[in-house]
Amino acid sequence: MTLPAEKLGGAILTTTSKLDLQEIIGDWKAQNLKIGLVPTMGALHEGHLSLIKIALENSDRVVVTIFVNPTQFAPHEDFDIYPRKEAQDIAKLEESGAHLVYIPAASEIYPDGPASTLKAGPAAQGLESDFRPHFFDGVATVVHRLFEHAQPDIAVFGEKDFQQLQVIKEMVKTQDMPVKIISAPIMRDEHGLALASRNVYLSEEGLQIARQLNKVLSEATETGNIEAAKTKVLETGFDKIDYIEKRWNRILAAAWIGKTRLIDNMEI
Repeated sequence: MTLPAEKLGGAILTTTSKLDLQEIIGDWKAQNLKIGLVPTMGALHEGHLSLIKIALENSDRVVVTIFVNPTQFAPHEDFDIYPRKEAQDIAKLEESGAHLVYIPAASEIYPDGPASTLKAGPAAQGLESDFRPHFFDGVATVVHRLFEHAQPDIAVFGEKDFQQLQVIKEMVKTQDMPVKIISAPIMRDEHGLALASRNVYLSEEGLQIARQLNKVLSEATETGNIEAAKTKVLETGFDKIDYIEKRWNRILAAAWIGKTRLIDNMEI
């Protein structure tokens, strides 16, 4: 099915087909329109919507992708239960100003089966990779393929996944892809908790604990005392710390409440 190249009656265009996506984008490019891309795994929240706003400010047409990428999940991780809220997501996108949502099946992204075909570069070393060694190869692979499908001029990624942002910038450079990567500041709730799709896993008690992480990191940016920050994170009720480290003029953290893993970072 070929979709029209403009929104009809304010409704956002949706497609699951790479060919339809490319036909629409080809029509836009023929009109010399600048294409912005916001890749997501769905379960959209205000943080995602802030990325769309930035994309709208920097392009003429904005494409949002929703794809829960199997290659960035290890077998023991939460791929099968990762929040999937497609109808709610599309309703939010209707109001966001985005022009097109691409919701591909895994076979569109991985026609030969889900496997990482790109190796992430030096930015992937340490931090997340010490605990999720598969992760950034999966991210680099899926983002590269989404860029191939959508051919965007700009793409927007959030600074909450700060190491991921560096990996993607590095991948674009090494693969010589003509995409400008724009970073978006972390969106937080009224208590300072970084917005994340996995926050829905937390109980009310878990949320109260989670909201202490940003406070501890903020203090650490002033004192520079990483070991004290680790102690305080555990004292606030977190069950385990994967890392709290300084890199890229940031303090980056990953810690667990029960089975829920939270990440955050703050500029020093």
